[in-house]
Order: sequence, then C-alpha cells, then structure tokens
Amino acid sequence: QVQLVESGGGLVQAGDSLRLSCAASGPPFSSLSMGWFRQAPGKEREFVARIKWSGAVTYVDSVKGRFTISRDNAKKTVYLQMNSLKPEDTAVYKCASAPFGADTSYDSWGQGTQVTVSA
Repeated sequence: QVQLVESGGGLVQAGDSLRLSCAASGPPFSSLSMGWFRQAPGKEREFVARIKWSGAVTYVDSVKGRFTISRDNAKKTVYLQMNSLKPEDTAVYKCASAPFGADTSYDSWGQGTQVTVSA
C-alpha cells in the first residue's frame, strides 16, 4: 500500500556525515511507524532505527549517539541523519513502514540506497 523511495546515500570518508531521506506515498503518513534497516554484503539485514507514529524512537546500540531518525509528516518523509560514520556502517540502507497498531510489522520497503564509508 505504501510506496517508499530512499535517497541520500553516497561514498564518504570515515568521520563524515550523510542524511538519508525516505519519501512515502499512499496512506496517511502520520499513522505509520517508520524504520531504517541496513544490510552489508554477507550479513543479515539489521535494524538501525525506528520512529513510531507517536514520535518515540529506538536505535540499535551501534549507532546510538551518532544517528538520529526524524520525520516530517507534512512532507511525508523520514530522515536518518548519520554522523561520525565508520567503515562498518557501509551497507545498503532501506526504509520500511508499519501500519498503525502494528509498529514493528513492516509491510512496505524501499529499494535501498548505498552508503559506503572508506577508512
């Protein structure tokens, strides 16, 4: 039901910053919980961050203090501000949405944007 398109990835050096964006269309955006996930070559998909419809946020331990998830309901966009990037952050980053009342039941996914961090 929800269409998601990520942007903002790129090639950066360790210590640099990037801001990823995920633009949504379809159902009312304010009712959705939004998450960011990443997958590196040879590894399983990993949860990175989530922001619920209520604004409550959750992060994986490895990005706490460096990444910030936010949303702009008027623009129907969720962001992931990534600071102090490390080579281990290199991955394809995808956003996902979960419907109201099922905050972790992600049923729509974007195609992903590549983030590469050189040492």
